[in-house]
Amino acid sequence: MNDPRSAEWFAVNRASWDERVPIHVASRFYDVEGFLAGRDTLQPFERDEVGDVAGRTLVHLQCHFGQDTLSWARAGARVTGLDFSPPAIGQARAMAQRIGIEAEFVEANVYDAVEALGGRQFDIVYAGMGSLVWLPDTAGWVSVVSRLVRPGGFVYLADGHPIVQTLADDSLTIVRDYFSAEPERYDEPGTYAQMDAATVHNVTYEWRHSLGDLITGLAQSGLHIDFLHERDYSFFQRWPFLQFRPEDGTYRIPPGMPSVPMTYSLRASRPA
Repeated sequence: MNDPRSAEWFAVNRASWDERVPIHVASRFYDVEGFLAGRDTLQPFERDEVGDVAGRTLVHLQCHFGQDTLSWARAGARVTGLDFSPPAIGQARAMAQRIGIEAEFVEANVYDAVEALGGRQFDIVYAGMGSLVWLPDTAGWVSVVSRLVRPGGFVYLADGHPIVQTLADDSLTIVRDYFSAEPERYDEPGTYAQMDAATVHNVTYEWRHSLGDLITGLAQSGLHIDFLHERDYSFFQRWPFLQFRPEDGTYRIPPGMPSVPMTYSLRASRPA
């Protein structure tokens, strides 16, 4: 993250996220009342691939306002959430207090996580959907997570597949360079949780990161790649032709059309 433009990128993105936190908290998409009543926000494959977390320390990077973090806490993990948005961290702390769960939430840029967390190491370093797209480079992210995970622990990431970002908004036609290091600049009102929301801070910067760079970086940092699983479904309506499956909350390409990976998950462990 040595680009001199990075401070501006993060300031612009943070302004957008800060504005959208109260919109997300009030939205049907996040269903905060349902969560407070016990709804689990983690995907079944995340539960299966992470495994039993009871008694284990878990740090959730880019945690937004903490629903996934607190879902891991409900499963027995000792959790810490980290996010760069002050309103998000404030909401996360308030939600933890409302449901009576002990959790730590830290306000910091993910690239500063090692220092912000006092050099602590964790059994599980977790990042969920929509994480890496907001980061200028994966090398810095790999450096952070490799220092946060203790011997015998692992890094777990579930995210959107970068190939999806190269495709047009109405077809499976490639319109963007998969390997470009330059950010995509967007200027769009509203938010995925409420498309018609009235918003002011509408400019954001997003990046694509090749899986090859990510996997190679993790391996070269001394971590062992346990698996990389690609999935042919999304959790939002990326294209108008995707078909929603209410039984599992996924969006899938209709039969007869070529399929592409839309999400993936990986785990990388540090030898004990």
